[in-house]
Amino acid sequence: MSRQHPQINLSRRGLLKFGAGAIGTGVLTAGLGSNLLAAEIKSVPDDITPDKALQELLDGNERFVKTKRRNPNQTHSRLVEVAKGQKPFASILGCADSRVPSEIVFDQGLGDLFVCRIAGNIATTQQIGSLEFGSLVLGTKVIMVMGHERCGAVEAAIKGAEVPGRIGSLLEAIKPSVESSKDKEGDKLENACKANILAQVEKLKSSTVLSELIKAEKLKIVGGYYDLDTGKISIVS
Repeated sequence: MSRQHPQINLSRRGLLKFGAGAIGTGVLTAGLGSNLLAAEIKSVPDDITPDKALQELLDGNERFVKTKRRNPNQTHSRLVEVAKGQKPFASILGCADSRVPSEIVFDQGLGDLFVCRIAGNIATTQQIGSLEFGSLVLGTKVIMVMGHERCGAVEAAIKGAEVPGRIGSLLEAIKPSVESSKDKEGDKLENACKANILAQVEKLKSSTVLSELIKAEKLKIVGGYYDLDTGKISIVS
């Protein structure tokens, strides 16, 4: 992790310059700089490519599956180190399901992953904004949308369940994936879960900020499917 972004100095002044010039979306304003970057945040060293970042995730999952976890970056010294600033190498948009904790299933530690979790692993406006921040500001090189086997939110969307409160907003976001996968052969729930993963990947790719990073080969966005029975994560395409 030694090669730096050549044009990015993530002090507040440098961030604003990058946001206005390199990305050109105006998404990073003086308000964002003053509120979220009160202290200078150094960019993650850029010697890790998006492909290498993805491989690091998959290697960690393989260790988890084979019960050979190294439990890296979980010491007190690491706690002290990342208290000064974070430089995660990967972002995860995962389901809120309690059985799929990202740092454990990818065998990572403090400061390694920038994680957003929501039932059904859907890309809401707020989730997209968070992941834009993780990639543009903190420098994560890969975003994985991680769904999982037997997802309760997807199953409820398939059944058209009547739900109270705002739970229905989650199901509404998943229903298009249920519809698009209904005629596929195989397990109906698994097909819908994977279709939902791919739909959220495409939604993230439609972000101007993230798409510019992809074009610059600084970011990759992929889908992952977690097997609850084995702990294995497979790439969805």
